[in-house]
Formats: sequence, C-alpha cells, structure tokens
Amino acid sequence: MSMVLANGLSMHVEQLAPPEPASGARSTAPTAVLIHGLALDTLASWYLTLSHPLAAAGFDVVMYDLRGHGRTQRPPEGYALDDFVDDLAALLATLDVTGPVHLFGNSFGGTIAFGYAARHPERVATIATIEAMPPTAVWLRLVPRWIGNAAAYLQREHALAGNNPGRGERASRWAKTIGEVLAATTLARDVPASRLPAEERIAAIRCPVLCIFGGESAVDEATTDIRRLLPRARIVTVPGQRHSVLVDQPNNIRDIILPWLREAGGQHCDDHQLARIDQ
Repeated sequence: MSMVLANGLSMHVEQLAPPEPASGARSTAPTAVLIHGLALDTLASWYLTLSHPLAAAGFDVVMYDLRGHGRTQRPPEGYALDDFVDDLAALLATLDVTGPVHLFGNSFGGTIAFGYAARHPERVATIATIEAMPPTAVWLRLVPRWIGNAAAYLQREHALAGNNPGRGERASRWAKTIGEVLAATTLARDVPASRLPAEERIAAIRCPVLCIFGGESAVDEATTDIRRLLPRARIVTVPGQRHSVLVDQPNNIRDIILPWLREAGGQHCDDHQLARIDQ
C-alpha cells in the first residue's frame, strides 16, 4: 500500500508491474488506470478481479481509492464530477505518467474516465467501462435514483444482517461504508449538481471504447447516449447479470476485455502476454 499526495489529498494507491522484460530490453509498458465506483466501492473490486490479468498482459496497473472512499482522505465536501476528474489528472502527474493511458471504469468510475477523456482526449489510448454512462443530462437525471438506491441498500442490509447471521459481517461492513460516506460528506448533494462537459467534447473522443453491461441492469437507459455520442463504441451485454457484474463474473469480464484490447489497442499491448492469457 502507498499513500500519494495529489490535488491536495492523501490518496491510497496500489500498483502492479508487468513481468520483467527480457534481459537488456527497455520496458515500454503502457499504463492501465482502474477507477472504481461510488459509495460502496473501493479499489479492491479491481484488485480482486482484473488487475492481475492486466499486469500479466503487460500493463503497468494503477488503482486508487476515490476521494472519500477506502483509505483515501475524506474531505467533507468537493464531490462533483470535476473534482474526481481533477484528482485523476493530478494523480497521473504525481506518478509521472506522461503517455496515453488505458482507462478502466466500474460504474461511476467509467463516468470519471469519460469525463477525463473529454477534457484530455490526447492522453487516453482506450476506455473500457463496466455498467457506466458518459456524463450527460441523462446520467445526471439518474444519479439521484442511484444514490437513493445506495441509501435503501444500507437500510436493507441492516435488516438482513439481523435475520441472517452468516451474512452479518459482510453486510455490516458494506452498510458501514455506505453510511459513513453519505453521512460525513456532501457526495449525495454534489454529484447530482455536477457540471457536465459539452456533449461535443464527449462526441470528440476518438480512442477505442468498450462498454460492458449486465443484461438485467438498466441497459437501455445507459446505452442510448453511448450510441448517440460514441457510435463506434463496442457495447457488450452479459446475460443474466446485474450492476455487480465485475465482481460476480470476473473471468467473463476478463475474457471480454483482453481480446478487445489486443484488437483495439494492440500497438500498446504485449501481444505475447495477451495471447497466453486468452488460451
């Protein structure tokens, strides 16, 4: 574990290195940045799923806890989308990551990835999102519902924990996490009040984009703006899965993302390692 000062915050960052290059070879590993979602999520959802396959495929992997989440500092306010995008930009500068990066975003983490790419299109090689929307008026309209769902989840998990001792520890931990973030910060107020990038800036994103959704989640609402603004994006639906598809189906997500990376960003990837993993 390492703590990094970026954008005035003490941020929890985890990094995984790719395999050592052959003796005498100079490492040119591309950087993959893994961004998690709001309230319940932390970098652990990536660490336990896709981070190691990406490192084995030849990427320098960077994961971090968003402001107010996990072990990263929790300021009482400052939770608009621009704040999260500023954090990402500052973190990359602090880590001296200068080349184009491959952004991976789960849920709100994907919205941050799109927001960063809209602001810095030249800094992004590919974008792969899971259960995420670009920051548009449709997304902004849906945010209060999702935050309300998180609050309802908090209450439901408290009740279920009391009725199911085997579920108690995990439910208590998740409920505590959501409760602390919502109670100690202005997140629930700031995110729905976020300033949106101009739609033409989102439409100007030219890097390859992959969007993965669970078949049982709100796919139709989420994909409308993606198809309209990013018509070249590849959209993949995983049947029978809901919003937690990354954690519930990590092998399936890996098998979707790694071949796409070879096809879409092969010039940045270690083809030998990708081929080995896909076998």
